[in-house]
Amino acid sequence: SQHQLNVTTFNASVMAIISLQTFAGIWINAFMVSVLCLAWVRKKSPNSNEKILLVLGCSRFGYLCITWVYFFLKIFYLCHFFLHSLPQLLAAIKTFLNFSNLWVSAFLSVFYCIKIANFWHSFFIHLKVKIDRIVPWVLLGSVLLSLGFGIFLYEKIDEGLCDNINCTTTGKFWKQNFKIHQHFFSFNFISGFGYATAFTAVISSALLLLFSLWRHKRKMQMKSLKNISMDAHIKAMKYILSFLFVYSINFICLVLAMIYTIEMGYAVTYFILFSETALPTVHSLILIFSNPKLEKTLLRTLSCVKCKICMRQ
Repeated sequence: SQHQLNVTTFNASVMAIISLQTFAGIWINAFMVSVLCLAWVRKKSPNSNEKILLVLGCSRFGYLCITWVYFFLKIFYLCHFFLHSLPQLLAAIKTFLNFSNLWVSAFLSVFYCIKIANFWHSFFIHLKVKIDRIVPWVLLGSVLLSLGFGIFLYEKIDEGLCDNINCTTTGKFWKQNFKIHQHFFSFNFISGFGYATAFTAVISSALLLLFSLWRHKRKMQMKSLKNISMDAHIKAMKYILSFLFVYSINFICLVLAMIYTIEMGYAVTYFILFSETALPTVHSLILIFSNPKLEKTLLRTLSCVKCKICMRQ
């Protein structure tokens, strides 16, 4: 019918836009990971910042790939999507990569704050001294905790499917009275706590760095001086504030997805979908331009590609 044709055309248009965003994000994060891996092989001693960026790039690369596959199957192959263990498997992997992305990116803000901010509290000084040793353990803990969330979600979806899929009726895989909150209340509660914790860490890092910048600026003005620390404060502040803006939108989308779960309108669904694919791309691009090594390599790569295209023409 005409209505089905319009829906199919609309879904195809949305998927085309999402595919462009996703593939751009995949390329950007793959570029970041490849450059960091090559640098690791050459000098065999990456610093803490590069370790965090490497884990973050890998998690975002995987997250964008699995998100594209998940929504492609859900939009165009809905009848085959809810067969066997495919939905819970994809959702579990997506959750694992999403939580890894969230917590590692939040830890990156905390890392910048600890490295750059100047506070004379004994605990803060202890963190500043030990932060390089703490980084691998925090990254490992984030990955393992995210894996636990993925496994937990897999079990919850499996329970929901077993209780609510009508196996005798073809074409209708979900019952109309699907009680989603009964199966996912505990997961949503824990997920919400995890989202709030990561978001609080980002906000706290931004506020602490802003306070440190204000205090340092006032001290330098009294002495009529300007030093490298001031420039580092301002540069870090710009990137953390930009990340805070990106993270805030992402946090809103996660909360919306958690509240509505599967009973949401098209507007909310596609807003969340656009954000899920665009925000990791935007923030990774910000991180590349905040790193002189990555920025220089990216510009050199783009110039080489441009030269080759011009030569072919």
